[in-house]
Amino acid sequence: MTPDPADPIALTQALIRCPSVTPADEGALGVLERALAGLGFACTRLKFGHPPDGPVENLFATLAGSNPGRHFAFAGHSDVVPVGDMAGWSEDPFAGDIRDGYIVGRGAADMKGALAAMVAATARHLAAGPLAGQISFIITGDEEGPATFGTTMMLDWMEQNGLVPDLCLVGEPTSQHALGDMMKIGRRGSLNAWITVNGAQGHVAYPQRADNPITRLVAILAELKARVLDTGNNWFQPSNLEITDLAVSNPATNLIPAQARARINIRFNNEHTGAGLADWIRSVVAAQAPSAQVEVKISGEAFLTEPGALSTLVSTSVCDVTGRSPELSTSGGTSDARFIRRLCPVVEFGLPGQSMHKVDEHAAVADIEGLTAIYTTLLAKSLPA
Repeated sequence: MTPDPADPIALTQALIRCPSVTPADEGALGVLERALAGLGFACTRLKFGHPPDGPVENLFATLAGSNPGRHFAFAGHSDVVPVGDMAGWSEDPFAGDIRDGYIVGRGAADMKGALAAMVAATARHLAAGPLAGQISFIITGDEEGPATFGTTMMLDWMEQNGLVPDLCLVGEPTSQHALGDMMKIGRRGSLNAWITVNGAQGHVAYPQRADNPITRLVAILAELKARVLDTGNNWFQPSNLEITDLAVSNPATNLIPAQARARINIRFNNEHTGAGLADWIRSVVAAQAPSAQVEVKISGEAFLTEPGALSTLVSTSVCDVTGRSPELSTSGGTSDARFIRRLCPVVEFGLPGQSMHKVDEHAAVADIEGLTAIYTTLLAKSLPA
């Protein structure tokens, strides 16, 4: 049975009951598609990719009013992370049960509660009068995974079909302690680098006959860690480099190994580009180990949506409902907003996220209702009749 699209609680429960661990869909997009189609949206399922990271199911839905106007888009993801240790859960993570005023389940906070609030807010907005402008939904099933066959490919398809929005809100769980205390207007970029240093194997008693790759790799990592990338700026915290893996795989105590490997991650602000940091890493490695291999993957560039019309729309909507003025932040990890920003201004605002990715993930029923009211207010401000 399809829940009432204006009921965010029933919708959240229906979505949680779909065990959509990336890249599986398990019916989650169908719940959204049925609800939106019932409101008159034209829905298009977009399936991209191939194993091992795909194929991935995505959903684009759009509805245009009779009067031309602003094109506003909601964006989010229906996929969730694995539940982890099932023994740690006090409830079935895919039951979506309500306990003590909270919906418990994987994805409740990140971000099925927000998806339900978006749909319910849209239903309430449409019930209030004729639609002015256009509303779209950009929903991927690939945000918690490699993010290869989701939003990026959807954006290409949208451009090709003339469906570029003017403004976009991503429903990530941005609130920290109370609904409405924070929104995200940017994110730091993320870069991973794999460094492989080759040497010459030999006996530890005869180091002159060998070339120890560990010595070279340690020197490389020390030089990379020693650099202060920046001290942050008005909108971003300082960039940071962390060593996330170090491996030699040498079982012998008397053997100098032939190879040593490391992986680093850099979360960087808008004072850097991924390409510039990649060039720096390669130059440091080349100076210490000319024959070493470096593989770099840039997951996303840093971006900032300067405070302006969009952030004001969201802030005033939040204040109207909660009385809070959200902090404008760029903290945290990456999100699909890093891709959407190439098409239009984008901000993120959603539920409190203290429990996301944890055992007994949950969202307060009152917060989901409150978020629905905020999104409804936002639509009224963004698409005035």
